[in-house]
Amino acid sequence: MRRLVRLSSGIAIFAAITGLSACNTGSVLDLQPAVDVGTQTSAVQAGVGMQALVPSNPYLTAAYPRFDRPMPQSTQLPQEEVECRKELKRLRVAYTDLAPINDGGQCGIDHPVKVTAIGGVEMKPAATLTCAMAASFASWTRNELTPAARWRYLSSVKSIRQGSSYSCRKIRGEGVLSEHGKGNALDVMAIELNNGKLIDVRKPGLFAFRERGLLNTVRADGCSYFTTVLGPGYNYDHRDHFHFDIKNRRNGYRACR
Repeated sequence: MRRLVRLSSGIAIFAAITGLSACNTGSVLDLQPAVDVGTQTSAVQAGVGMQALVPSNPYLTAAYPRFDRPMPQSTQLPQEEVECRKELKRLRVAYTDLAPINDGGQCGIDHPVKVTAIGGVEMKPAATLTCAMAASFASWTRNELTPAARWRYLSSVKSIRQGSSYSCRKIRGEGVLSEHGKGNALDVMAIELNNGKLIDVRKPGLFAFRERGLLNTVRADGCSYFTTVLGPGYNYDHRDHFHFDIKNRRNGYRACR
């Protein structure tokens, strides 16, 4: 027994002297992580948000925070994107260019913008969109929403409460990518006026004449700016918000309901 102990001690001393280690021999003693963490950090695509590192349905990532990165100064924008940004400035849109977003599959935006205000109307929270969607929404806000609020309430719009802009997810029950996953959609939950009035877009009460009139007007007028306008009364999923998007359909078809 004493010989075995001395032999083991000798082997340990020899290993220490020669620098041998189980961690670099490639044997079954190699250390392995307790949990499989998937691909290495270096393999994560640029623009992928924190939600991509969380094991979940890739189309249900809206609950996870996204850390937007500013667009690199060296990035060259296509001419149509340059012209679109000129339109945003003409419409007095406060925005920031972001780095490309790629969340895998069809989800992402090549040249996203983060909109914080439209002509003095604050966006709460800031909305991440394509430039084309931002321009359409800004035009609707300036030409339809603001004048309608002034006419009915004698007040301008202070802020727009949005519930979802870019979000990688499918349309419930249809199995196809939502326009939110392309940055082409925005959901409006409420409208705050400068006089302190907060207009919830959910179906108003029977005697809420002014509120119902405003919502009906801006909803109908939205069909001139968007290819899809859905809201309370359309179905259960849209019971508490207006959904606006610029989905490209055949023959210029528009879904306004």
